[in-house]
Amino acid sequence: MTQERARRRRATLLTAAVDLLTEGGFAAVTHRAVAQRAQLPLAATTYYFTSRDHLLAEAFAQLVDTELATTRTWTTDHGITGIPDQLATTDRTRQLGLWELYVHAGRHPHLQHIARRWTDGCVRIVADALHLPETDPRARLLYTTICTLWLEHIVEQRPLDDAHTLLTLALENALPPP
Repeated sequence: MTQERARRRRATLLTAAVDLLTEGGFAAVTHRAVAQRAQLPLAATTYYFTSRDHLLAEAFAQLVDTELATTRTWTTDHGITGIPDQLATTDRTRQLGLWELYVHAGRHPHLQHIARRWTDGCVRIVADALHLPETDPRARLLYTTICTLWLEHIVEQRPLDDAHTLLTLALENALPPP
């Protein structure tokens, strides 16, 4: 098998795992389901991913990378106050899969470094958008506020008007006037 073909097969399997994760959550990702979705033999999943944990970690990492890139682009284009608008345009099932893995990382140390990478990346995005050093506690405080609003919207489907109001209030209280 050529290296290029091997890379394509692995990428196809990983895409299938991410799709299953976002559609059906953690329980939906099995070697058999991934192979079937990717239309590849079952042996291919165990060849490229030694365990289900390995497969989930790779899928989680891909979701985190995609989410960070999307959020950075959105924040660059619309500013930090536009983040609630981004929530209105996100795929809810993908977001639920991402958050499910994030919480799952609390019980599985092999996922914790990926969860931390997501959190640290989001704090960096907030800090950059507000022209703060990433070590400034206000960046983390505002990220935490955004996270809570994000979870409320994704899980409880709360209205985004509340998110706009609360984010504006948090920004006014965390940052001095210009």
